[in-house]
Amino acid sequence: MKISKINHREKDRIMIQFPFDKEKVNLVKQIDGASWSQTLNAWHIPYSIESYQHLIKLFPETEGSIAEFSKPKSIPKKEEPIAPSSKDVNIEVADRKILLRLPKNDDDTRFILSLRYSKWDKKDRQWVIPNYPGNLDQIKDRFQLRINQLIIHETTNISVKGIEHQISRNELLIIKTLTGRLKLIFGFDNEITNLLKSFAFYRWDTTNKWWSVPYSAKYLAEIEELALAKGMKVTYEEELKGDTGIARVAASEIPNYRCCPDEMLQKLREMRYSESTVKTYTNFFEEFINYYFRLDINAISEKQIIEFLRYLVTERKVSTSYQNQAINSIKFYYEKVLGGQRKFYFIDRPRKEHKLPEVLSTDEIKQLLAAVENKKHRTILMLGYSAGLRLGEIIRLKLNDIDRDRMQIRVIQSKGKKDRYTKLSVKFLLVMDEYIKEYRPKEYLFEGADGDDYSPRSIQNMIRDIVAKTTIKKHVTMHTLRHTFATHSLENGVDLRYIQSMLGHESSKTTEIYTHITTRGFDQIKSPLDQLDF
Repeated sequence: MKISKINHREKDRIMIQFPFDKEKVNLVKQIDGASWSQTLNAWHIPYSIESYQHLIKLFPETEGSIAEFSKPKSIPKKEEPIAPSSKDVNIEVADRKILLRLPKNDDDTRFILSLRYSKWDKKDRQWVIPNYPGNLDQIKDRFQLRINQLIIHETTNISVKGIEHQISRNELLIIKTLTGRLKLIFGFDNEITNLLKSFAFYRWDTTNKWWSVPYSAKYLAEIEELALAKGMKVTYEEELKGDTGIARVAASEIPNYRCCPDEMLQKLREMRYSESTVKTYTNFFEEFINYYFRLDINAISEKQIIEFLRYLVTERKVSTSYQNQAINSIKFYYEKVLGGQRKFYFIDRPRKEHKLPEVLSTDEIKQLLAAVENKKHRTILMLGYSAGLRLGEIIRLKLNDIDRDRMQIRVIQSKGKKDRYTKLSVKFLLVMDEYIKEYRPKEYLFEGADGDDYSPRSIQNMIRDIVAKTTIKKHVTMHTLRHTFATHSLENGVDLRYIQSMLGHESSKTTEIYTHITTRGFDQIKSPLDQLDF
């Protein structure tokens, strides 16, 4: 986020520039007089010390400053310095904050406001100043003859999910969360902050005043190495699995259980939603309408919708993804099916918790394949790893989608209703031919015992059972093999653009999470399965 002084419609304003972020927009709107300019393609606020301070309070990491507000005004030469008549300044240092209590004085106020991000706490009637390097020294120099009390706390108490932690001034607390991220709590340190900003999906929590990054062994090692090199004490903890919330009420326990309305199913198919999306929306909407099983569906009010969404968060304790899908299914019915106006239900949509994909090493892949006894199961796992297919794509793959001449696999109408091609591994082709010779599938490559559709649940259970026979401690799913395919392909020199194409990612940013971009042509691509000796 960057700020600068502008003259807009013959008035001085402070322009705020940042990439679109709904959460940031909502915060900017809290500033009195905030306005959006189509011409500037940016937000702007009144050019005043009050607006500037409010902005800095909301966004401490703002780049740039307004000289008039961020620097102390010069004291007129005629003004005599204030004689220290008494010891009237009390200073308390609690790790990341300096609490300053003193009588009101315009000259003192100008000095305090010259310290970045200082703010007045109306409730406790004290100044709160970040404990950045040099700030305490400036304050002590300024008020040296007036200091009545100087208290420096060696530890700071901080609460994380109800658990109290005592953090010393030279300590870094790292907490691995259940959502696959690392929370980092420490005093102001430019080097550690810059390191965190170099990681993918880093985030500063303005409310709790801590950083978070996706968990990975590499990130954790780099953070710990830097902190230890700076002489800091590093404390690492893992978040305990707490209350998982109440379970969804079973259909058999609900009187007159209501199924998803036919008109909603028809609308979903009319708009060409995939069967997977139809099933998802149906499932979530049925939970909603049966929560209010005594009410007519069309009589459920907006207030009751919000109450249901709060119930999912506070009592069911569902994931962010679950909550978002519930909101989408409800909005679809009332907006698309009933033709109502677009509504925003005033419960915050959860911010997606970005985490890095978990991948297997080549040794773990070998171990996994070596543990498979069933030929069909071995073929399924090799296909997932060699071509990076999703579970649903493997189940829907037909025999005529295997292009032996071009050594490619055609994936038809997958996620986002897109077709694509991915690599056909030489080693996989040999194993697949042995499998086909024994099982003789008719239309789909993998079919059930009676020739019907192969069950996704069967594959999930199969992977779980195979992993249990190995020493692999990671949580392995078919999607883990897809992530591993992408990562190993990059390590083998495949250009990121081709991996994006083979995975079917719409945006390159989705694929960039795996590693940096490399350069090689499609004709040089080798499946990572072909690199293994077994």
